[in-house]
Amino acid sequence: MNNFPHVRLRRLRQNETIRSLVRETHLRVDQLIYPMFIAEGVQEPQEIASMPGIMQWPLDQVTGEARRIADLGIPAILLFGIPNEKDAVGSQAYAEHGVIQEAIRRLKAEIPELLIITDVCLCEYTDHGHCGVIHNGTVQNDESLNLLAQMALSHVEAGADIVAPSDMMDGRVGVLRHTLDEHGFNQTPIMAYSVKYASGFYGPFREAAGSAPQFGDRRAYQMDPANVREALRELEQDINEGADMVMVKPALSYLDVIRQVRDHCDLPVVAYNVSGEYSMVKAAAQNGWIDEQRIVMELLTSIRRAGADMIITYFAPDVAHWLRS
Repeated sequence: MNNFPHVRLRRLRQNETIRSLVRETHLRVDQLIYPMFIAEGVQEPQEIASMPGIMQWPLDQVTGEARRIADLGIPAILLFGIPNEKDAVGSQAYAEHGVIQEAIRRLKAEIPELLIITDVCLCEYTDHGHCGVIHNGTVQNDESLNLLAQMALSHVEAGADIVAPSDMMDGRVGVLRHTLDEHGFNQTPIMAYSVKYASGFYGPFREAAGSAPQFGDRRAYQMDPANVREALRELEQDINEGADMVMVKPALSYLDVIRQVRDHCDLPVVAYNVSGEYSMVKAAAQNGWIDEQRIVMELLTSIRRAGADMIITYFAPDVAHWLRS
């Protein structure tokens, strides 16, 4: 039934004050998490060629950048480490004085109010670039779990607030939860990369973290992009094993998955606006093809609208500035 002219939907769009008043989805700074790369082998910040504006930070300068992030009102950072030395079992990932462990100690001493989330995965630390131990050319699930647990424990002992396992080994959330609880860290939350797809959007990240596989790919443990029902099985498994927050990665090509995850559970849902998504926008903006601010705000709002409570994004500092203006 057509109720025009009595019903005019444009009445609520006619100026910004009205539009703001009736807006359904809101993007705020306190919903954002900023990823940072800490590199053991650099003396000055090194810009990542495929990610304009994103740096590998030397250990001595990480607190200065983190202070800038905290002063913008961004509540949390997600740390990735690039060690000087790599080996078959990623031993620097769980070393007491590894690059991330040392970064955590400095950050908590200087900026205690900033939440520190740490990535728990071996790919940046192994000489083969895979996320677990290799035997006969295959990633060994169960043998990798103990090393991941050691890594998470070393992060929390150094002062990390939240650990985020991204490896996609079966059972890793349960093993991490048991290990942390056993050592007295039963209050440390686990942000599980529950639904992580084998995506082409990770390319720039692998340059940033030096984590490209030296052979094969990760399709045997990361999810097939075609699957959604399987995502809900992964979700249920992580919830049952003790996850406190769940994540969908990537975000923009998987908005439907974010919505299904949101509808399926009542845990906080995180979405990762990944490196390839960032780089595409940056490249188009640098060529003058798009309005970067407008596009970024629209994209991140779509992630929130799909159901994400928090967004991990390299755009976080820019968005913080834009929301203030």
